[in-house]
Amino acid sequence: MITDPFFYAIAAVAVLIVGISKGGFGGGLGVVGVPLMSLAIPPLQAAAILLPILCVMDLVGLWAFRGRVDARNLRIILPGAALGIVIATFTFGYVSEAAIRVGLGLIAVIFGALYYLTPAPPARPANRLRGSIWSAVSGFTSFVAHAGGPPLNFYLLPQRLDRTLYAGTTIVFFAVVNYLKLVPYALLGEFDVTNLTSAAILLPLAPVGVLLGAWMHHRVSQSVFYALCYGFLIITGMRLLWVGGRGMLGA
Repeated sequence: MITDPFFYAIAAVAVLIVGISKGGFGGGLGVVGVPLMSLAIPPLQAAAILLPILCVMDLVGLWAFRGRVDARNLRIILPGAALGIVIATFTFGYVSEAAIRVGLGLIAVIFGALYYLTPAPPARPANRLRGSIWSAVSGFTSFVAHAGGPPLNFYLLPQRLDRTLYAGTTIVFFAVVNYLKLVPYALLGEFDVTNLTSAAILLPLAPVGVLLGAWMHHRVSQSVFYALCYGFLIITGMRLLWVGGRGMLGA
């Protein structure tokens, strides 16, 4: 198992942030998990350690938001996500993780900034074409770096769903995505003894983070909730730009 104390200090913070985000704020800030853990270990190893923890978080989230989902949106976005995961599985190793992060980060920052800098447009209804495209991108980027939140938010946030429906829908979506990813991750040999042991040590923090996020969710107004979601989107976009830019420059 990993014995570096710095790794566990960083990883504990990452797991709690991801849990809080998944439990109450649509998973937007959860995209910082892998980059944060990558301060101590390689990104792919960080993703492999985090995946079983995410799967446990999803179970807690499904219980906390049981029955509170937008079924129409799920019928649109789940097939797209599965397609994105399949594409990522077969193109793994040919796509630059750094380039994906830069592209996602740029879109996330622009999309989030528009929310604060322009008058609020009318809410957009669910749309099969937009939902299929963005969910496929979400499935792909989730496979590569557990960074599926921003693409999914590009589709869901403009609909201005009730905050509980929004949170419940994203929880179901990422639960399906994360459990689907277990198979290709295992086939790629990422679940070795070191990674699974390290994940087991961090696992007790998973339900703590999710339940704390669910507690916060019910104590934040809807307007503040969406302002926070877009704020998280900008923060994560900037983080993706920073990490991806350094990766492309070989830093």
